[in-house]
Amino acid sequence: MSAPQPPEPIPGARLLFSLDPAVSHLNHGSFGAVPIGVQRAQQRLRDEMEANPLRFFGPSLVDRIAHTRRHLAAFLGADPDGTALVGNATTGVAVVLQSLGLRPGDEVLTTDHGYGAVGFSVDRECRRTGATHRILHVPLTATDEQVVQLVRAGLRPGRTKLLIVDQLTSATARLFPAAAIAGAAHEHEVPVLVDAAHAPGMLPAPVGGIGADFWVGNLHKWGYAPRGTAALVVSPSWRDRMEPLVVSWEQGAGFPGNVEWQATLDYTSWLAAPAGVWTLRTLGVDRVRAHNAALAAYGQRVVGDALGVAPADLPDPGGPTVAMRILPLPAGLAATTDDALALRGRIAEELSAEVAVMSWNGRGWLRLCGQVYNAPHEYERLAARLPALLARR
Repeated sequence: MSAPQPPEPIPGARLLFSLDPAVSHLNHGSFGAVPIGVQRAQQRLRDEMEANPLRFFGPSLVDRIAHTRRHLAAFLGADPDGTALVGNATTGVAVVLQSLGLRPGDEVLTTDHGYGAVGFSVDRECRRTGATHRILHVPLTATDEQVVQLVRAGLRPGRTKLLIVDQLTSATARLFPAAAIAGAAHEHEVPVLVDAAHAPGMLPAPVGGIGADFWVGNLHKWGYAPRGTAALVVSPSWRDRMEPLVVSWEQGAGFPGNVEWQATLDYTSWLAAPAGVWTLRTLGVDRVRAHNAALAAYGQRVVGDALGVAPADLPDPGGPTVAMRILPLPAGLAATTDDALALRGRIAEELSAEVAVMSWNGRGWLRLCGQVYNAPHEYERLAARLPALLARR
C-alpha cells in the first residue's frame, strides 16, 4: 500500500480564517473554525439586532428563519418542511428523546462509538421515564456488513423504542452504513435517529437516501457556519409528535417552528449560516472535501510512522471525503477520559498543536483532522516532536 501524498493547497484558503498562526489547528472536528467573511456577516446581523431589537424580533424574523431553513435544507438534501434549526446536534437528540414518550420496560439502543454527551442525554431520559439504555459493542475493525448484522441482532422488537447510530463517529472517525442500518431497524419497526454531527459539509447531501426517522447534524463544523447552528430532520410520520425543549410563541405553529422559536435567542448564527455554505461553494465543495480527506490521511500516516504504528494498524474510515483519522497511542496512555484530556492539554501547551485525544474502550487514540487552512508541515512538525513528549509520561 503506497503512502498517502499531501494534496496541493487551495490558494488563499488559509487567509479566510482568523486562527492563531502560531498554533497548528489539527482538530477542526471539535468546534470548527468560522471564516472571517461569515464572522462579519453575523456581526452585521448583530448590529441590525442591536440597532432596533423590537423590529429585529418582530414577525419578519420567523420568515427569515424559515428562508434560512429552506436554504440549509437544500444543501443537506433534506425536506425543508421536516427540518428545524437547533443549536447543536445534542440539542436535536434531546428534542427527539423527550418526544418519544418512553415508559418503563422500553429501551434505547446505542453503540459504543456514540458521542458521550448523547449517551448522557439518553441516560437522563431513561432515568426520568424508567426506560433502559443499552449499549451495543461494535468492533473497530467490523465491516459495514458486520456492523449491520450486529445492530440487527441487537434489536429487541417491541422493546427497543429508538436506535441511535452515528453517520460519522466522533470518537473513532468511522463512517457507518447509516442507510443500511436504518433499513434493518425498520424491518422490525424500530425508529432510527442518525447522529450526523460531522456530516454537513463533509459528506455530500448527507440526509438524502438514509431513510431515518430522525437525523441531526451540525453546520458549524464542516459547513463553516457560526457556532450554534444545527439541523434536526424529522420524517413525516413523527412531525406532529415533536415537542420543543422550550415552549414559546410558535408552539401553535407545530414542527418545525415550535422547535426553532425560543423567544430572545440570538438567531444571528442561523441567519449567517448560508454565508458559510456560500464560502464552501466558492472554494469548491468537491475540491475542499477531497483536499481535507487527503490531508487527514497524510497526517495519520506521518504521525503514525513517528509513533511506530504499522500502516495496517491505522484505521481507515472507508470514505473518500472523510477528513478525520485516528491512530492508536502507545499502550497505557490516555486510557481514561481524564488522562486523555490531560494529554491533549500537554500537546497544546508544549507543542502548540490542537488535536483530539480520546479514550475508547480502554485505549487512547489520537484524532487528526484536515482542513483547508492546514498544511503538511503542521503534521510533520507534530510527528517530529510528539514521540519525545509521550516518552515523558
